[in-house]
Amino acid sequence: MTSTHPAAHPALARAVHHASVWLEGLTTRAVNATTSLEALRARLRVPLTRQGVDPERVVDDLAAATEGGLLGSPGGRFFAWVIGGTLPSAIAADWLTSAWDQNSGMYATAPAAAVAEEVVGEWLLDVLDLPRDASFALVTGCQMAHVTALAAARSGVLRDAGWDVERDGLFGAPRIRVLANATRHITIDRALRLLGFGLNAVQPVDTDERGRVTPEALQKALSAGTGPTIVVLAAGDLNTGEFDRFQELIPIAKSAGAWVHVDGAFGLIARASATKRHLLEGVELADSWSTDAHKWLNVPFDSGIAIVRDRDAHRTAMAVHASYLVSSDDVARDEMDWNPEFSRRGRGFALYAALRELGRDGLAQLIDRCCAHCHSIVTGIGALDGAEALWIPELDQGLVRFLDPRSGATEEDHDACTDRIIGAINATGEAFFGGVTWNGRRAMRVSVVNWRTNDSDVARTIEAARHALAGASA
Repeated sequence: MTSTHPAAHPALARAVHHASVWLEGLTTRAVNATTSLEALRARLRVPLTRQGVDPERVVDDLAAATEGGLLGSPGGRFFAWVIGGTLPSAIAADWLTSAWDQNSGMYATAPAAAVAEEVVGEWLLDVLDLPRDASFALVTGCQMAHVTALAAARSGVLRDAGWDVERDGLFGAPRIRVLANATRHITIDRALRLLGFGLNAVQPVDTDERGRVTPEALQKALSAGTGPTIVVLAAGDLNTGEFDRFQELIPIAKSAGAWVHVDGAFGLIARASATKRHLLEGVELADSWSTDAHKWLNVPFDSGIAIVRDRDAHRTAMAVHASYLVSSDDVARDEMDWNPEFSRRGRGFALYAALRELGRDGLAQLIDRCCAHCHSIVTGIGALDGAEALWIPELDQGLVRFLDPRSGATEEDHDACTDRIIGAINATGEAFFGGVTWNGRRAMRVSVVNWRTNDSDVARTIEAARHALAGASA
């Protein structure tokens, strides 16, 4: 077939070349950025000319200008945040998604995209063993998954209180109280701000020493007030991977008439593993769930998932209609009836490819492998002189602290030492970590969700920490 734009295919070929070089170099290239802010600005801030530039040159120039300014987060030695890599089929499907360029807001505008997304939703509900009749939305990430699920929650609890929030808004509505894990992720707070709840609507619920909401604390919080209530629980603490005890907590919340939302940004996917599933016992009793696909499902950014038991509340909160739009009238699935976007990318294709590539067993093995690697890194670094493991993981999140070797060193000294060692490890390019303040002390977070991480990456990472500690004490 002859292209009407002959230059298009050579540009794509150049992109494939540069992408291949990038991916093949992940095991040898520094994980950290090696180019300064000033250099990146100088390279990228070229004049915008009156005449255009050949597509091939644009692609080549972009690859050259960004050299050294990209983190090796798709590789196996990036542990700073909960960031996955991308499976080969998911990358390819994402490229096809861009080439197909479908506006995937309705079945009418992108039939194949709508059906692929419909199938992905069915697969996810099955793999995660959540209510098969639940609704779902594929959104940009867990932030918007929270917005979507909590919008459904807002609609549902106010409907039950006799208020139509879609028609009448929040002014004059019964005030909703939100009882949330005191160690919740900040995306919960921002979702509540965006939805008009306001941060004062949040009542933190006390946790135990492991960061889990206790039944006693939840019961006390529920008894302290009345009216429409949403309870937010955690499936995987950001720093420790700990889970709230859903089997105990959700029945307490439901007996008080509350809607229960679960933040499962990465932890919800652990339900696909037979060895980790027990950590989420009872999570299926909740009303809504949020998770990220660009974490443990290893698809490209950006990909999040919202799941809602109450389909009516979900659709009421999201759906829009106009005479110029071609509604599928429930014969097919219109994506915009379930998510906050209108024009949107065909987000289901990459997820479809990733789930098919992995299969049930492959996903379970990926989860178990990541958890094992995280344990090895935390215990391996924690055993080095000058280090201690603060949190030995059962899942994929752990914590390590580095100790100032000077006699009489204070907690503040250990905090500073921890940040210095993190910086020293990152500067080697061998591995990349981030720091966090946990229980009042600085620590190095270890997050492992990348399908590429292997035994060699683990050994290189521990050795990089050993060298950083040796250099600090020299």
